[in-house]
Amino acid sequence: MGYTTEIITRRNFIRFSAGMGFALGFNSLSPRLRAATAREAEGGRNYPDVINLQVQKTKLEIGGKETSAITSNGSIPGPLVRLREGQTATIQVTNRLKEDTSIHWHGILLPPEMDGVPGVSFAGIKPGKTFTYRFPVQQSGTYWYHSHSGVQEQMGHFGPLIVDPLEPEPFEYQRDYVVMLSDWTFENPHSVLANLKKMSAYYNYNRRTVATLAKDLPWKRMRMDPTDIADVTGATYTYLMNGKAPGSNWTGLFRSGEKVRLRFINASAMTFFDVRIPGLKMTVVQADGQNIQPVPVDEFRIAVAETYDVIVEPQDEQAFTIFAETMDRSGYARGTLAPRQGMTAPIPKQRPRAMRTMADMGMMHDMSSMDSGGMNNMPEKGSSGMNNMQHDMSGMNSSDVKNMQHNMPEKGSGGMSNMQHNMSGMGQGTPHGPDGHGPGNSGVPMMLQSRLDDPGIGLENTGTRVLLYSDLRSLAPREDQRQPEREIEIHLTGNMERYMWSFDGKKYSQSKEPIPFRNGERLRLTFINDTMMEHPIHLHGMWMELVNGARSHQPRKHTLNVKPAEKVSVDVTVDAPGNWAFHCHLLYHMEVGMFRIVSVTNQIAEVNL
Repeated sequence: MGYTTEIITRRNFIRFSAGMGFALGFNSLSPRLRAATAREAEGGRNYPDVINLQVQKTKLEIGGKETSAITSNGSIPGPLVRLREGQTATIQVTNRLKEDTSIHWHGILLPPEMDGVPGVSFAGIKPGKTFTYRFPVQQSGTYWYHSHSGVQEQMGHFGPLIVDPLEPEPFEYQRDYVVMLSDWTFENPHSVLANLKKMSAYYNYNRRTVATLAKDLPWKRMRMDPTDIADVTGATYTYLMNGKAPGSNWTGLFRSGEKVRLRFINASAMTFFDVRIPGLKMTVVQADGQNIQPVPVDEFRIAVAETYDVIVEPQDEQAFTIFAETMDRSGYARGTLAPRQGMTAPIPKQRPRAMRTMADMGMMHDMSSMDSGGMNNMPEKGSSGMNNMQHDMSGMNSSDVKNMQHNMPEKGSGGMSNMQHNMSGMGQGTPHGPDGHGPGNSGVPMMLQSRLDDPGIGLENTGTRVLLYSDLRSLAPREDQRQPEREIEIHLTGNMERYMWSFDGKKYSQSKEPIPFRNGERLRLTFINDTMMEHPIHLHGMWMELVNGARSHQPRKHTLNVKPAEKVSVDVTVDAPGNWAFHCHLLYHMEVGMFRIVSVTNQIAEVNL
C-alpha cells in the first residue's frame, strides 16, 4: 500500500491528470491501489459525503509468507482516509469479524462517543453490525486510525488519516507520501502476551552471556538486564513500511529537484524506529499533525503512535534508502525514494545494539561497566538498604549533588565506562520522592531529570543531527496563554519480572476510578517514569502541550515519549467534557494495565490516583 500526492500546477496538470487517480479508493477502487490527489485549490479533490470501511479477516502475503490479518477494506495498512478541515466526517464501519471491533481516530478532536474506545464512551461494534462515526473536523495534519479492541491493532487493523487544511500550507512541496511503519508477528498476539507474562525477556535474544556475568551482577541483584531495550523484538517481528517487508522494498517516485513531503506514522504495536535517509537532509515541518518551526535533521526517533512530517529535496537522478532501524537494533523497515521503479540504494549497516546504563535508573553517572567488586556491597532490591538508597536523597541540595558527582570515578577510569548519556545537567535533577508505589512498581530512580535534550538510547554518539523534543516549537503562538491552575503528578510504573505495567503502581483493574479533570481549567500533568523502559503516553480528546522551554510556542502533542528516569510536564487546556482514555501506547503495556480513564466534568474533584 502506498499513498502519494503530486501537487498540480497549470504546467503539469494535463500530464498529471492523465495518469493519476483520486486518493480515496474505498469502494470504487482496490485498497491496494496507489492513490494520487491534488490540492483542492489547484485541481479539485473529492471529499465523499460518506466513507465506508469493512473490517474483515484477510489472507495476505507478508515477506513471502501467507498469513491471516484483520484489515480495513482488505489491506495492511487500511485505505487512506482523507478529510478536509471544516467538513463533517461521516464514516460507516461494518464489522465482518466474529468478534467485536472498533476504530479510534488517533489524535482527532471529536465528541467522546465518536472516539471509538469500547468501555469508555462507546460500546464497540458487534459482529455483522455497522456503526456510523460522525464528527466535525476541527483540525488539519497527518493522523491515523486503529482498532481499540483487544490486540487487533497488532493484527493489521490500522490505516492513515490525512486532514487537508483550509488555509495554504506554510511550506512547499510537489509530491506527498504516507510512510506508515509497523511491526508484524506471525504468532498469535495473545501468545506473544502470554510469553511475556511467563518470561518478560522471552524475545530478548540479545541477553548477555556467561562471560559478562560479573559485569551484570549489579543488574541481576536489581532483577534487571542492561539489554532490555524492547519487550518484543525481531525475534518474532517483521518490520513493515506501508505494509511491505524490507525485501519487498516499498518505493516512492520523485523528479529531480522536487520537494517531497513524507508523512511518517508509527503504527507499531511495540516498536520505536530511528529514521534516516542517507544522502538526504530532512526538514521536520509537523509533529503529531501540528505545524512546527522547521527543524533540519539527519534522523529522528519516532515513538509508537507519533507522526512526523518531513520535507526532502533530492537533486540527483539516483535512489535513496528510507531506513527505519528499530531502537533495539534487532531489525529494520526499509523503502526507497527513486526516479524510477526498480531502482535501489545501499542499505545502511545496522548500528551496534545499545545498552541500558545507570543513567536510565536515575543514577548520577553511567556505571554499567563497573566491575563487580565496585558494586558487591550494593543492597538487593527490596531490602531496606536499597530502599534507603532509593529514597533517602529527598533532602539533597544542588551542592550535595555536585559533591556526589565529584566523588564518582572519573570518565575513562577503570571503574567507569564512557558515559552514553549527556550528564551535564544532572546537577539540576531532583531526588525521587519517598513513595515507591507498592508491589506494582519494582523500583524507582534515585534522581529525576529532564531528558528533552537527550536524543535517546543508541543515538547519543552517532555524529548525526538528531531531532530532540527541545527542538519542537509550534509555528503559531499557543491559543491559551494561561498558566496552569493546578498540577497532577503521574508515575509510570511497572514490574518487568512479572510483566506488570501501571500508573502509580496500580493496574487499571485495581483503580478504575477516573482521573478527574475540571472543564475549562488549565492543567499541568507531570509524568515521572519510574521504569527502565520508554513509554509513549497518549491522552484522548485533548492536546497536551509539551513544556520544553518554548514558552508561548509550546508544541502540541497527542503522544509523548517519556524516557527512563525522566520527569516531564505537559499543559492541557481542558475543554472536552466526557470520559476519555489515557494510556501507554505500547499495546501489551496497555493490555496488562497501563490504562486509565480521564473524566472531564464541571465539578471540582479531589484527585485520588
